[in-house]
Amino acid sequence: MTKTAAIIGGGVIGGGWAARFVLNGWNVRVFDPDPEAERKIGEVMANARRSLPGLTDVALPDEGTLSFHGSIAEAVEGAEWIQESVPERLEIKHATFAQVQAACDAEAVIGSSTSGFKPSELQQGAARPGQIMVAHPFNPVYLLPLIELVPGEAGEAALIEKAKAVLASLGMHALHLKKEIDAHVADRFLEAVWREALWLVKDGIATTEEIDDAIRYGFGIRWAQMGLFETYRVAGGEAGMKHFMAQFGPALKWPWTKLMDVPEFTDELVDLIAGQSDAQSGHHSIRELERIRDNNLVTMMRGLKAQNWGAGALINAQEKMMRAGTALGAHADEVEADQPVLTARRTVPLDWTDYNGHMTESRYLQAFADATDRFMEMIGCDADYIAKGGSYFTAETHIRHLDEVHAGAVIEITTQVILGAGKKMHLFHEMREGARVLASGEHFLLHVSLDTRKPSPPSPAIEAALGRIAQGHAGLPRPEGLGRAIGGAR
Repeated sequence: MTKTAAIIGGGVIGGGWAARFVLNGWNVRVFDPDPEAERKIGEVMANARRSLPGLTDVALPDEGTLSFHGSIAEAVEGAEWIQESVPERLEIKHATFAQVQAACDAEAVIGSSTSGFKPSELQQGAARPGQIMVAHPFNPVYLLPLIELVPGEAGEAALIEKAKAVLASLGMHALHLKKEIDAHVADRFLEAVWREALWLVKDGIATTEEIDDAIRYGFGIRWAQMGLFETYRVAGGEAGMKHFMAQFGPALKWPWTKLMDVPEFTDELVDLIAGQSDAQSGHHSIRELERIRDNNLVTMMRGLKAQNWGAGALINAQEKMMRAGTALGAHADEVEADQPVLTARRTVPLDWTDYNGHMTESRYLQAFADATDRFMEMIGCDADYIAKGGSYFTAETHIRHLDEVHAGAVIEITTQVILGAGKKMHLFHEMREGARVLASGEHFLLHVSLDTRKPSPPSPAIEAALGRIAQGHAGLPRPEGLGRAIGGAR
Protein backbone atom coordinates (compact mmCIF):
# COMPACT_ATOMS: atom_id res chain seq x y z
CA MET A 1 0.00 0.00 0.00
CA THR A 2 1.40 3.38 -1.02
CA LYS A 3 2.17 5.72 1.87
CA THR A 4 1.49 9.45 1.89
CA ALA A 5 3.65 12.36 3.02
CA ALA A 6 2.73 16.04 3.19
CA ILE A 7 5.21 18.83 2.56
CA ILE A 8 4.35 22.23 3.98
CA GLY A 9 6.62 24.76 2.30
CA GLY A 10 8.11 23.90 -1.08
CA GLY A 11 11.41 25.76 -1.22
CA VAL A 12 14.81 24.14 -1.74
CA ILE A 13 14.50 22.03 1.43
CA GLY A 14 10.81 21.22 1.06
CA GLY A 15 11.36 20.30 -2.57
CA GLY A 16 14.24 18.03 -1.58
CA TRP A 17 12.02 16.27 0.97
CA ALA A 18 9.32 15.84 -1.69
CA ALA A 19 11.82 14.28 -4.08
CA ARG A 20 13.21 11.89 -1.44
CA PHE A 21 9.70 10.64 -0.62
CA VAL A 22 8.35 10.48 -4.19
CA LEU A 23 11.35 8.61 -5.58
CA ASN A 24 11.04 6.09 -2.74
CA GLY A 25 7.46 5.31 -3.74
CA TRP A 26 5.49 7.64 -1.46
CA ASN A 27 2.64 9.83 -2.63
CA VAL A 28 3.42 13.42 -1.72
CA ARG A 29 1.01 16.32 -1.21
CA VAL A 30 2.47 19.81 -1.22
CA PHE A 31 1.11 23.05 0.19
CA ASP A 32 2.94 26.26 -0.65
CA PRO A 33 1.22 29.59 -1.44
CA ASP A 34 4.10 30.58 -3.74
CA PRO A 35 2.68 30.63 -7.31
CA GLU A 36 6.10 29.41 -8.51
CA ALA A 37 6.17 26.43 -6.12
CA GLU A 38 5.23 23.84 -8.73
CA ARG A 39 7.95 25.03 -11.12
CA LYS A 40 10.60 25.18 -8.38
CA ILE A 41 9.81 21.73 -7.02
CA GLY A 42 9.70 20.40 -10.59
CA GLU A 43 13.30 21.55 -11.08
CA VAL A 44 14.39 19.91 -7.81
CA MET A 45 12.59 16.72 -8.87
CA ALA A 46 14.43 16.74 -12.21
CA ASN A 47 17.80 16.91 -10.44
CA ALA A 48 16.77 14.18 -8.01
CA ARG A 49 15.59 11.85 -10.79
CA ARG A 50 18.97 11.99 -12.50
CA SER A 51 21.00 11.35 -9.34
CA LEU A 52 19.24 9.53 -6.48
CA PRO A 53 18.16 6.32 -8.31
CA GLY A 54 21.77 5.64 -9.30
CA LEU A 55 23.00 5.52 -5.70
CA THR A 56 21.64 2.02 -5.17
CA ASP A 57 22.30 -1.21 -7.07
CA VAL A 58 18.64 -2.12 -6.65
CA ALA A 59 16.06 -0.04 -8.51
CA LEU A 60 13.97 2.21 -6.30
CA PRO A 61 10.22 1.55 -6.12
CA ASP A 62 7.94 3.03 -8.77
CA GLU A 63 7.55 6.75 -8.19
CA GLY A 64 4.71 7.98 -6.05
CA THR A 65 2.46 10.80 -7.19
CA LEU A 66 3.21 14.47 -6.53
CA SER A 67 0.24 16.78 -6.09
CA PHE A 68 -0.25 20.41 -5.07
CA HIS A 69 -3.05 21.56 -2.77
CA GLY A 70 -4.70 24.84 -1.89
CA SER A 71 -4.80 24.40 1.89
CA ILE A 72 -2.79 22.83 4.67
CA ALA A 73 -5.81 20.81 5.78
CA GLU A 74 -6.19 19.26 2.33
CA ALA A 75 -2.48 18.46 2.08
CA VAL A 76 -2.13 16.71 5.46
CA GLU A 77 -5.30 14.63 5.38
CA GLY A 78 -4.32 10.97 5.82
CA ALA A 79 -0.58 11.68 5.69
CA GLU A 80 1.74 9.49 7.77
CA TRP A 81 4.60 12.00 7.66
CA ILE A 82 4.20 15.79 7.59
CA GLN A 83 7.31 17.89 7.01
CA GLU A 84 7.23 21.59 7.80
CA SER A 85 9.76 23.70 5.87
CA VAL A 86 8.33 27.21 6.21
CA PRO A 87 10.46 30.32 6.89
CA GLU A 88 12.51 30.41 10.11
CA ARG A 89 10.12 32.60 12.09
CA LEU A 90 8.63 31.07 15.20
CA GLU A 91 5.23 32.73 14.86
CA ILE A 92 4.86 31.35 11.32
CA LYS A 93 5.81 27.86 12.47
CA HIS A 94 3.35 28.00 15.40
CA ALA A 95 0.52 29.07 13.11
CA THR A 96 1.46 26.31 10.66
CA PHE A 97 1.51 23.60 13.32
CA ALA A 98 -1.89 24.72 14.62
CA GLN A 99 -3.41 24.27 11.15
CA VAL A 100 -1.61 20.96 10.63
CA GLN A 101 -2.74 19.44 13.93
CA ALA A 102 -6.33 20.58 13.40
CA ALA A 103 -6.53 18.36 10.31
CA CYS A 104 -3.91 15.59 10.53
CA ASP A 105 -3.97 12.13 12.09
CA ALA A 106 -2.78 11.98 15.69
CA GLU A 107 -0.43 9.11 14.72
CA ALA A 108 1.33 11.12 12.01
CA VAL A 109 4.91 12.29 12.47
CA ILE A 110 5.23 16.07 12.22
CA GLY A 111 8.82 16.96 11.42
CA SER A 112 10.30 20.43 11.21
CA SER A 113 13.22 21.25 8.93
CA THR A 114 14.31 24.05 11.28
CA SER A 115 18.05 24.54 11.53
CA GLY A 116 17.93 26.59 14.70
CA PHE A 117 14.79 26.30 16.85
CA LYS A 118 14.63 23.76 19.65
CA PRO A 119 11.68 21.33 19.77
CA SER A 120 10.44 22.85 23.04
CA GLU A 121 10.12 26.19 21.21
CA LEU A 122 8.26 24.58 18.30
CA GLN A 123 5.90 22.71 20.64
CA GLN A 124 4.75 25.79 22.57
CA GLY A 125 0.94 26.04 22.53
CA ALA A 126 0.55 22.90 20.40
CA ALA A 127 -2.49 20.68 20.77
CA ARG A 128 -0.25 17.58 20.84
CA PRO A 129 3.31 18.71 21.67
CA GLY A 130 4.80 15.20 21.50
CA GLN A 131 3.78 14.86 17.86
CA ILE A 132 6.09 17.68 16.74
CA MET A 133 9.82 17.06 16.48
CA VAL A 134 12.84 18.55 14.76
CA ALA A 135 13.79 16.58 11.62
CA HIS A 136 16.60 18.76 10.30
CA PRO A 137 18.01 17.66 6.90
CA PHE A 138 20.95 18.75 4.77
CA ASN A 139 20.87 20.04 1.21
CA PRO A 140 20.35 18.27 -1.13
CA VAL A 141 17.83 16.35 0.96
CA TYR A 142 17.33 13.80 -1.81
CA LEU A 143 21.00 12.72 -1.62
CA LEU A 144 22.48 13.53 1.79
CA PRO A 145 21.29 11.00 4.37
CA LEU A 146 21.67 12.81 7.71
CA ILE A 147 18.58 13.90 9.64
CA GLU A 148 19.04 15.46 13.06
CA LEU A 149 16.03 14.06 14.90
CA VAL A 150 15.32 16.03 18.08
CA PRO A 151 11.98 15.16 19.74
CA GLY A 152 12.59 17.00 23.01
CA GLU A 153 11.31 15.94 26.42
CA ALA A 154 7.70 15.93 25.16
CA GLY A 155 8.49 13.49 22.35
CA GLU A 156 6.28 10.41 22.13
CA ALA A 157 8.29 7.17 22.09
CA ALA A 158 6.09 5.46 19.49
CA LEU A 159 6.33 8.38 17.09
CA ILE A 160 10.09 8.63 17.57
CA GLU A 161 10.51 4.97 16.62
CA LYS A 162 8.15 5.43 13.68
CA ALA A 163 10.21 8.40 12.50
CA LYS A 164 13.44 6.38 12.69
CA ALA A 165 11.89 3.51 10.73
CA VAL A 166 10.56 5.79 7.99
CA LEU A 167 13.88 7.59 7.61
CA ALA A 168 15.76 4.29 7.42
CA SER A 169 13.41 3.09 4.67
CA LEU A 170 14.28 6.25 2.73
CA GLY A 171 18.00 5.49 3.01
CA MET A 172 18.54 8.18 5.66
CA HIS A 173 20.22 8.19 9.08
CA ALA A 174 18.35 9.57 12.06
CA LEU A 175 20.82 11.18 14.45
CA HIS A 176 18.60 11.01 17.53
CA LEU A 177 19.65 13.83 19.86
CA LYS A 178 18.45 13.15 23.40
CA LYS A 179 19.12 16.71 24.55
CA GLU A 180 18.00 19.84 22.74
CA ILE A 181 20.31 22.74 21.99
CA ASP A 182 20.18 25.78 19.72
CA ALA A 183 21.17 24.85 16.13
CA HIS A 184 21.36 21.16 17.11
CA VAL A 185 24.80 19.59 16.40
CA ALA A 186 25.92 19.77 12.78
CA ASP A 187 25.10 23.43 12.19
CA ARG A 188 27.08 24.39 15.28
CA PHE A 189 30.16 22.92 13.59
CA LEU A 190 29.31 24.66 10.34
CA GLU A 191 28.79 27.98 12.11
CA ALA A 192 32.20 27.71 13.78
CA VAL A 193 33.95 26.99 10.48
CA TRP A 194 31.94 29.74 8.72
CA ARG A 195 32.86 32.26 11.42
CA GLU A 196 36.57 31.49 11.10
CA ALA A 197 36.35 31.62 7.29
CA LEU A 198 34.83 35.10 7.39
CA TRP A 199 37.79 36.36 9.45
CA LEU A 200 40.29 34.75 7.06
CA VAL A 201 38.68 36.56 4.12
CA LYS A 202 38.27 39.86 5.97
CA ASP A 203 41.89 39.85 7.15
CA GLY A 204 43.15 39.09 3.66
CA ILE A 205 44.63 35.73 4.66
CA ALA A 206 42.77 33.68 2.06
CA THR A 207 40.18 34.07 -0.67
CA THR A 208 36.88 32.19 -0.79
CA GLU A 209 38.37 29.79 -3.36
CA GLU A 210 41.50 29.16 -1.29
CA ILE A 211 39.38 28.37 1.76
CA ASP A 212 37.21 25.99 -0.25
CA ASP A 213 40.37 24.34 -1.63
CA ALA A 214 41.65 23.80 1.93
CA ILE A 215 38.44 21.93 2.74
CA ARG A 216 37.78 19.93 -0.43
CA TYR A 217 41.40 18.84 -0.99
CA GLY A 218 42.17 18.16 2.66
CA PHE A 219 40.18 17.50 5.77
CA GLY A 220 36.80 17.61 4.01
CA ILE A 221 37.52 14.30 2.30
CA ARG A 222 38.58 12.73 5.60
CA TRP A 223 35.49 14.05 7.35
CA ALA A 224 33.26 12.64 4.60
CA GLN A 225 34.15 9.08 5.51
CA MET A 226 35.35 9.14 9.13
CA GLY A 227 34.03 12.29 10.74
CA LEU A 228 36.04 14.26 13.31
CA PHE A 229 36.90 12.00 16.22
CA GLU A 230 37.67 8.87 14.22
CA THR A 231 39.92 10.96 11.94
CA TYR A 232 41.85 12.20 14.97
CA ARG A 233 42.02 8.71 16.45
CA VAL A 234 43.87 7.61 13.31
CA ALA A 235 46.09 10.70 13.56
CA GLY A 236 47.14 9.50 17.01
CA GLY A 237 48.83 6.47 15.43
CA GLU A 238 49.23 3.24 17.34
CA ALA A 239 48.87 5.06 20.64
CA GLY A 240 45.35 6.14 19.61
CA MET A 241 43.20 9.01 20.83
CA LYS A 242 44.98 9.53 24.17
CA HIS A 243 48.23 10.22 22.35
CA PHE A 244 46.52 12.62 19.95
CA MET A 245 44.91 14.52 22.81
CA ALA A 246 48.19 14.74 24.71
CA GLN A 247 50.05 15.92 21.62
CA PHE A 248 47.60 18.49 20.29
CA GLY A 249 45.52 19.36 23.35
CA PRO A 250 47.82 22.22 24.45
CA ALA A 251 47.26 23.93 21.11
CA LEU A 252 43.68 24.63 22.18
CA LYS A 253 45.06 27.27 24.55
CA TRP A 254 46.84 29.11 21.77
CA PRO A 255 45.03 32.07 20.15
CA TRP A 256 44.74 30.39 16.75
CA THR A 257 41.07 31.08 16.11
CA LYS A 258 38.54 33.85 16.52
CA LEU A 259 35.57 31.63 17.27
CA MET A 260 34.25 33.95 19.98
CA ASP A 261 34.20 36.98 17.68
CA VAL A 262 32.22 37.72 14.54
CA PRO A 263 33.44 40.19 11.92
CA GLU A 264 31.00 43.03 11.33
CA PHE A 265 28.96 42.44 8.19
CA THR A 266 29.82 45.71 6.52
CA ASP A 267 29.02 46.44 2.89
CA GLU A 268 32.74 46.19 2.17
CA LEU A 269 32.97 42.66 3.61
CA VAL A 270 29.83 41.50 1.81
CA ASP A 271 31.09 42.94 -1.49
CA LEU A 272 34.52 41.37 -0.96
CA ILE A 273 33.10 37.89 -0.34
CA ALA A 274 30.48 38.16 -3.09
CA GLY A 275 33.08 39.34 -5.59
CA GLN A 276 35.48 36.52 -4.77
CA SER A 277 32.63 34.01 -4.96
CA ASP A 278 31.58 35.32 -8.38
CA ALA A 279 35.15 35.01 -9.62
CA GLN A 280 35.33 31.49 -8.25
CA SER A 281 32.03 30.06 -9.49
CA GLY A 282 30.18 32.74 -11.45
CA HIS A 283 30.80 31.02 -14.80
CA HIS A 284 28.33 28.29 -13.74
CA SER A 285 24.58 28.77 -13.30
CA ILE A 286 22.99 27.56 -10.07
CA ARG A 287 21.41 24.61 -11.90
CA GLU A 288 24.82 23.66 -13.33
CA LEU A 289 26.42 23.86 -9.87
CA GLU A 290 23.65 21.68 -8.44
CA ARG A 291 24.26 19.03 -11.10
CA ILE A 292 28.03 19.16 -10.58
CA ARG A 293 27.46 18.82 -6.83
CA ASP A 294 25.09 15.88 -7.33
CA ASN A 295 27.48 14.11 -9.73
CA ASN A 296 30.28 14.41 -7.18
CA LEU A 297 28.13 13.30 -4.26
CA VAL A 298 26.83 10.23 -6.09
CA THR A 299 30.36 9.21 -7.12
CA MET A 300 31.77 9.68 -3.60
CA MET A 301 28.87 7.94 -1.87
CA ARG A 302 29.02 5.00 -4.30
CA GLY A 303 32.73 4.73 -3.53
CA LEU A 304 31.88 4.54 0.18
CA LYS A 305 29.17 2.00 -0.68
CA ALA A 306 31.78 -0.34 -2.16
CA GLN A 307 33.65 -0.14 1.17
CA ASN A 308 30.43 -0.49 3.21
CA TRP A 309 31.49 2.60 5.16
CA GLY A 310 29.88 5.85 6.25
CA ALA A 311 27.07 7.01 3.98
CA GLY A 312 27.77 4.00 1.76
CA ALA A 313 26.82 1.59 4.53
CA LEU A 314 23.41 3.30 4.74
CA ILE A 315 22.87 2.66 1.03
CA ASN A 316 23.73 -1.02 1.46
CA ALA A 317 21.28 -1.26 4.36
CA GLN A 318 18.55 0.35 2.26
CA GLU A 319 19.25 -2.09 -0.59
CA LYS A 320 18.87 -5.02 1.80
CA MET A 321 15.46 -3.70 2.85
CA MET A 322 14.42 -3.19 -0.79
CA ARG A 323 15.48 -6.73 -1.76
CA ALA A 324 13.61 -8.35 1.13
CA GLY A 325 10.42 -10.04 0.00
CA THR A 326 11.23 -9.63 -3.71
CA ALA A 327 12.67 -11.95 -6.35
CA LEU A 328 16.01 -10.22 -5.86
CA GLY A 329 16.11 -11.45 -2.26
CA ALA A 330 14.97 -14.99 -2.98
CA HIS A 331 16.92 -18.15 -2.17
CA ALA A 332 17.34 -20.87 -4.80
CA ASP A 333 14.54 -23.01 -3.36
CA GLU A 334 12.19 -20.01 -3.67
CA VAL A 335 12.98 -19.50 -7.36
CA GLU A 336 10.89 -21.08 -10.11
CA ALA A 337 13.21 -23.20 -12.24
CA ASP A 338 11.11 -23.00 -15.42
CA GLN A 339 12.30 -19.52 -16.44
CA PRO A 340 15.43 -17.36 -16.29
CA VAL A 341 16.10 -15.93 -12.83
CA LEU A 342 15.90 -12.19 -12.14
CA THR A 343 19.34 -11.31 -10.75
CA ALA A 344 19.41 -7.50 -11.11
CA ARG A 345 17.00 -4.60 -11.34
CA ARG A 346 18.88 -1.35 -10.99
CA THR A 347 19.29 2.18 -12.27
CA VAL A 348 22.34 3.12 -14.32
CA PRO A 349 24.22 5.68 -12.14
CA LEU A 350 25.73 8.94 -13.34
CA ASP A 351 29.32 7.71 -13.09
CA TRP A 352 28.69 4.73 -15.39
CA THR A 353 28.57 6.81 -18.58
CA ASP A 354 31.47 7.65 -20.89
CA TYR A 355 32.44 10.37 -23.35
CA ASN A 356 29.80 9.09 -25.79
CA GLY A 357 27.04 9.66 -23.26
CA HIS A 358 26.12 6.02 -22.77
CA MET A 359 27.14 3.26 -20.38
CA THR A 360 30.84 2.53 -20.73
CA GLU A 361 31.79 -1.01 -21.75
CA SER A 362 33.45 -1.84 -18.44
CA ARG A 363 30.16 -1.20 -16.65
CA TYR A 364 28.37 -3.82 -18.76
CA LEU A 365 30.84 -6.30 -17.30
CA GLN A 366 30.29 -4.94 -13.80
CA ALA A 367 26.52 -5.23 -14.15
CA PHE A 368 26.84 -8.84 -15.31
CA ALA A 369 29.42 -9.60 -12.59
CA ASP A 370 27.02 -8.22 -9.97
CA ALA A 371 24.28 -10.44 -11.44
CA THR A 372 26.62 -13.44 -11.17
CA ASP A 373 27.33 -12.55 -7.53
CA ARG A 374 23.60 -12.33 -6.85
CA PHE A 375 23.03 -15.75 -8.43
CA MET A 376 25.87 -17.19 -6.34
CA GLU A 377 24.16 -15.83 -3.21
CA MET A 378 20.88 -17.43 -4.31
CA ILE A 379 22.42 -20.89 -4.48
CA GLY A 380 24.18 -20.47 -1.14
CA CYS A 381 27.62 -19.21 -2.19
CA ASP A 382 27.28 -16.15 0.03
CA ALA A 383 29.68 -14.24 2.27
CA ASP A 384 29.50 -16.87 5.04
CA TYR A 385 30.24 -19.69 2.61
CA ILE A 386 33.15 -17.80 1.05
CA ALA A 387 34.56 -17.06 4.51
CA LYS A 388 34.70 -20.83 5.07
CA GLY A 389 36.94 -21.29 2.04
CA GLY A 390 34.89 -21.89 -1.09
CA SER A 391 33.87 -19.69 -4.02
CA TYR A 392 33.39 -19.54 -7.78
CA PHE A 393 36.02 -17.97 -10.03
CA THR A 394 35.22 -16.72 -13.54
CA ALA A 395 37.31 -18.51 -16.17
CA GLU A 396 35.85 -17.05 -19.37
CA THR A 397 33.50 -14.21 -20.33
CA HIS A 398 31.90 -13.06 -23.57
CA ILE A 399 29.77 -9.89 -23.78
CA ARG A 400 27.69 -8.73 -26.73
CA HIS A 401 26.87 -5.00 -26.76
CA LEU A 402 23.55 -4.86 -28.63
CA ASP A 403 22.18 -1.41 -27.82
CA GLU A 404 23.21 1.66 -25.89
CA VAL A 405 21.88 2.61 -22.49
CA HIS A 406 22.08 5.94 -20.68
CA ALA A 407 22.32 7.15 -17.10
CA GLY A 408 18.99 6.91 -15.32
CA ALA A 409 17.76 3.89 -17.29
CA VAL A 410 16.26 1.08 -15.19
CA ILE A 411 17.82 -2.16 -16.39
CA GLU A 412 16.95 -5.75 -15.54
CA ILE A 413 19.22 -8.76 -15.87
CA THR A 414 17.88 -12.31 -16.08
CA THR A 415 20.12 -15.34 -15.76
CA GLN A 416 19.82 -18.75 -17.42
CA VAL A 417 21.90 -21.71 -16.23
CA ILE A 418 23.41 -23.49 -19.22
CA LEU A 419 25.44 -25.92 -17.14
CA GLY A 420 25.51 -26.50 -13.41
CA ALA A 421 27.20 -29.70 -12.36
CA GLY A 422 30.23 -30.62 -10.32
CA LYS A 423 32.79 -27.82 -10.30
CA LYS A 424 31.34 -26.10 -13.39
CA MET A 425 28.81 -23.30 -13.71
CA HIS A 426 27.93 -21.81 -17.10
CA LEU A 427 25.62 -18.78 -17.00
CA PHE A 428 23.98 -16.68 -19.71
CA HIS A 429 22.83 -13.19 -18.67
CA GLU A 430 20.50 -10.96 -20.67
CA MET A 431 20.22 -7.24 -19.96
CA ARG A 432 17.06 -5.34 -20.89
CA GLU A 433 15.49 -1.93 -20.52
CA GLY A 434 11.81 -2.77 -20.76
CA ALA A 435 11.41 -4.89 -23.91
CA ARG A 436 14.66 -3.62 -25.44
CA VAL A 437 17.59 -6.07 -25.27
CA LEU A 438 20.76 -4.14 -24.43
CA ALA A 439 23.43 -6.80 -24.03
CA SER A 440 24.15 -10.42 -23.22
CA GLY A 441 26.91 -11.84 -21.06
CA GLU A 442 28.09 -15.43 -21.15
CA HIS A 443 30.19 -16.56 -18.20
CA PHE A 444 31.92 -19.82 -17.38
CA LEU A 445 32.94 -20.30 -13.75
CA LEU A 446 34.73 -22.95 -11.72
CA HIS A 447 34.26 -23.68 -8.05
CA VAL A 448 37.57 -23.13 -6.24
CA SER A 449 38.99 -23.91 -2.83
CA LEU A 450 40.33 -20.66 -1.41
CA ASP A 451 42.88 -22.68 0.58
CA THR A 452 44.50 -24.37 -2.45
CA ARG A 453 43.35 -21.81 -5.08
CA LYS A 454 42.48 -24.78 -7.28
CA PRO A 455 39.16 -26.14 -8.65
CA SER A 456 37.23 -28.20 -6.11
CA PRO A 457 33.68 -29.56 -5.70
CA PRO A 458 31.15 -27.21 -4.08
CA SER A 459 29.26 -28.15 -0.95
CA PRO A 460 26.44 -30.67 -1.44
CA ALA A 461 23.87 -27.96 -0.64
CA ILE A 462 25.19 -25.61 -3.33
CA GLU A 463 25.50 -28.44 -5.85
CA ALA A 464 21.89 -29.45 -5.19
CA ALA A 465 20.56 -25.87 -5.44
CA LEU A 466 22.48 -25.21 -8.66
CA GLY A 467 21.51 -28.57 -10.09
CA ARG A 468 17.79 -27.97 -9.51
CA ILE A 469 17.85 -24.70 -11.46
CA ALA A 470 20.11 -26.16 -14.17
CA GLN A 471 17.72 -29.05 -14.65
CA GLY A 472 14.76 -26.72 -14.98
CA HIS A 473 16.58 -24.37 -17.36
CA ALA A 474 17.62 -27.30 -19.57
CA GLY A 475 14.13 -27.26 -21.04
CA LEU A 476 14.29 -23.58 -22.01
CA PRO A 477 15.09 -22.44 -25.56
CA ARG A 478 18.76 -21.93 -26.35
CA PRO A 479 19.53 -18.21 -25.79
CA GLU A 480 20.32 -16.22 -28.89
CA GLY A 481 24.05 -15.53 -29.01
CA LEU A 482 25.03 -18.47 -26.82
CA GLY A 483 28.52 -19.64 -27.78
CA ARG A 484 28.98 -16.70 -30.18
CA ALA A 485 32.58 -15.86 -30.95
CA ILE A 486 33.88 -12.37 -31.67
CA GLY A 487 33.18 -11.44 -35.26
CA GLY A 488 30.55 -14.17 -35.68
CA ALA A 489 27.45 -13.45 -37.77
CA ARG A 490 24.65 -11.82 -35.86
